[in-house]
Amino acid sequence: MEKVIRFGLAAIGFVCCMTFVSAITQAKIVKLKTDNALYSVDVVSIKTREKQLECLAMNIYREAGSEPFEGKVAVAQVTMNRVSHPNFPKDVCGVIYQKNIIMDRVVCQFSWFCDSAVKTRPVNREAYKESYEVAKKVLLEGFQLDILKEALYYHADYVNPRWGLPKIGKIGNHIFYKGKDSEKV
Repeated sequence: MEKVIRFGLAAIGFVCCMTFVSAITQAKIVKLKTDNALYSVDVVSIKTREKQLECLAMNIYREAGSEPFEGKVAVAQVTMNRVSHPNFPKDVCGVIYQKNIIMDRVVCQFSWFCDSAVKTRPVNREAYKESYEVAKKVLLEGFQLDILKEALYYHADYVNPRWGLPKIGKIGNHIFYKGKDSEKV
């Protein structure tokens, strides 16, 4: 009889212990799902992700192909900042290929896209390869420059568009800006 009681108590202890471990494990899984940014990002197919990488790499190449690493990252980061901003398309290629009509004139968000002569394949394969690597770091790994967290616009340092936007800084040959106050998220 004593063996039966010991066995019964051991079984009850085991069940209680397993219930406790299970409850803690379930609580941790729920916390990880809510805290982990991976679960808040939309799931995309490999084909879609490859297209996004190609679009971003081409934009980096066309806008900052001769820039140093930080200049390439900066261009990519502005693109990604726009993707997450409510005033722009919600995907990488949509942001890059966005066109607006201003005073009966088509204006591209990135000037190279309006120039049909530049839509051919990259001439400098090494610069494109580096641009593709930067695109992977920014798009897939979330790499960014802290100074440009709010950057939505930039232009080459040899032009003056008189935007009147808050200036953030200069990296390479580009000057970066925040959006207008009405564009804050």
